[in-house]
Amino acid sequence: MNKETTVSYSDGRFQPITEKCDGCGRVVEEEGVQYCKSYLYPEVKWKQGLCNFATHAKREISVVTVRINPLKAAKRASKRK
Repeated sequence: MNKETTVSYSDGRFQPITEKCDGCGRVVEEEGVQYCKSYLYPEVKWKQGLCNFATHAKREISVVTVRINPLKAAKRASKRK
C-alpha cells in the first residue's frame, strides 16, 4: 500500500473513543489519541445500550424460573395421552 491509499485515524473521519470503550480489544492509539478501528463514531454505538463491537463487555442473560401449579400440570399431562 502506498501512502495515498492508507487511512490515518487522525485525518478527521474517526472520532476518539468514549470512556465506555476503555479495555476493548479494538482500540488503536495514534498520536496519543485512542480510536476504534471498527467504527468511525464509537459514541453512537453505545446509545442503545451495549456496543456490538465491544470485546470487553458481554450482555447479561437472566434465567427466570416459572412455578407451575402441579394440579394444572397433571391435567395437561393427562390430556396428552
